[in-house]
Amino acid sequence: MDFVKCRTMQFPRLVFVGHGVLHNVTDVVRENSVNKNIVIITGKTTYDLAGKDVEGYLSDAGMETFVIKTMDATAENFDSIISEIKGIKPGLVIGVGGGSKIDLAKKAAFVLGVSAISVPTTPSHDGIASPRATIKRDHVVLSEDAAMPMAIIADTSVMIKAPYRFLAAGAADVIANITAVMDWKLSERLNGEEISSSAAALSEYASRELIEKADLIVPNSEEAVWLVTKQILASGTAMAVASSSRPASGSEHLFAHALEKYGSGSSIHGEQVAMGSLVSIYLHGGDYSMLKETYKKIGLPTSASSYGISEDTAVKALMTAHSIRPERFTILGVKDMSEPAARKALEITGII
Repeated sequence: MDFVKCRTMQFPRLVFVGHGVLHNVTDVVRENSVNKNIVIITGKTTYDLAGKDVEGYLSDAGMETFVIKTMDATAENFDSIISEIKGIKPGLVIGVGGGSKIDLAKKAAFVLGVSAISVPTTPSHDGIASPRATIKRDHVVLSEDAAMPMAIIADTSVMIKAPYRFLAAGAADVIANITAVMDWKLSERLNGEEISSSAAALSEYASRELIEKADLIVPNSEEAVWLVTKQILASGTAMAVASSSRPASGSEHLFAHALEKYGSGSSIHGEQVAMGSLVSIYLHGGDYSMLKETYKKIGLPTSASSYGISEDTAVKALMTAHSIRPERFTILGVKDMSEPAARKALEITGII
């Protein structure tokens, strides 16, 4: 029988991580852009943090820069960005900011068929280094195909300026890989889904590294930013190896997306995923106490009430989370969880 398997893997060609690396954007753009029209997608705050410097470096190098300051990663904002930059014919798109700005940049580059550069201002989640973009469409947040950044420029001296909450959330997003891989292996056993053992191992490594070094993830520490960012990059690489978000997105992310749909209060992505991972590891029969203690060490609350999420909303989110991506089999199964079972799981894990 002929061997017919084929898989496309996308990896960053250049990665700069550390103190004072932002200036490298000039050489990266000069060597990789197909023309001198460079689009920078950022936000009001993140422009002040790093976008202004990126714009200055490129302008000094003779590039024509077009700065777009946008908000959340919604379909409406994305369509507006595409409409605005189609006429520019950019040679390259740079995302400067947290997860949403980089997601919009990666998705825009993917649609326009040009390269993307990721310049994170905070390690808030693993999207800064993955070929996926999380876009909200019709009140539902889903992971979509996007351009893998051809370069990642993560300046820890910039990222340390962001509120610690974002660092803790980014760490939690990677720590939760442990349950994503559990779900992937479960689907392999029950559904025969193909699994990449190398991608799974890399994803688990990133998670375990942060669990074991949770005591080092503290406020006002550039070393902590360095530690979390390295594992975010490892998580993104796992997704690239798998050509899928599977190594880093399972039932914990479905719960997070369900919360976004029904009412996530003041919580951000990594915090939602942390809560979801506690329920997931409990349902898998794993050590949820260990995971809960890890989140406590990094100062990340895991109770719904901490974010203004009602008990009923959390229960509804868990009951129906499986329907967010019905094609992705997880421990949540294929039909709604009963209300008593959902409430029990949330109570035992301390989410409600």
